[in-house]
Amino acid sequence: MNNNHIQQLFLFKRAVGYVNDQNNMKKLQNKIAVITGGNSGIGLATAKLFASEGAKVAITGRDQLSVQNAVSDIGSDSIGLVSDIENLAQIDDTYQHITAKFSGKIDILIVNAAVYITGPLTGYTEEMFDKTSDINFKGSFFSVQRALPYLNDGASIVLTGSTGAEKGNGKGAAYYATKAALRSLARSFSSELLDRNIRVNVVSPGPTETPAFERTGASPEQVLKVKEALISHTPAKRLAQPEEIAQAFLYLASDDSKYMLGSELLIDGGYRTL
Repeated sequence: MNNNHIQQLFLFKRAVGYVNDQNNMKKLQNKIAVITGGNSGIGLATAKLFASEGAKVAITGRDQLSVQNAVSDIGSDSIGLVSDIENLAQIDDTYQHITAKFSGKIDILIVNAAVYITGPLTGYTEEMFDKTSDINFKGSFFSVQRALPYLNDGASIVLTGSTGAEKGNGKGAAYYATKAALRSLARSFSSELLDRNIRVNVVSPGPTETPAFERTGASPEQVLKVKEALISHTPAKRLAQPEEIAQAFLYLASDDSKYMLGSELLIDGGYRTL
């Protein structure tokens, strides 16, 4: 083999090595990601996906045992904190703890914590309304505001919306109104944070198989009927799995979507549009 052949072989191997390195690169390598409400359902699926893509993941939730179990599922480079987004002091403490633990500022913030309190208009109490608004709207607003000193420039913020925010559903007016508000927040926040190149977008899932159904307090029979009704009105004829929704969060969290801001991704099996 002459020198020319040796040089060509070297260049070929180097090119192949570069391609392999590119293929093996993880989308969120060494990024610090915070997911509120990351201890179950879509939040947990997203946390596990982010960790598999190289992120250092911090999740929050209100139940200590479920947070601990979730961290075990997520694996290495993850932490869990008990935090209630109704409590602004707790939000501050959470961000301080996370940035100290990971020795760096936050690159990705997923605002996913929410409650789903339903009831007919005639029977919806002020307490139910305040709880829904305080967590889903006020809590989301201040989760972003209080994160700002702890966010890197160029960070990605993703809010969890809902397809029902536009479609409308009986007995869920307050919940869906708070989710509609998040779409407005994403646009306003993106405009206000342009100078820091911080993007704010929304993922709006359709009917998804999560523990939220059971948390409504409905009987198993009632839950089954609700699921069957949702499936019948969904062109895809099934509920989404949390792992499918997590892929949308990964896209918006990564540099693949760096030209998107103030936008909404619908992942709903055609529920809202068909």
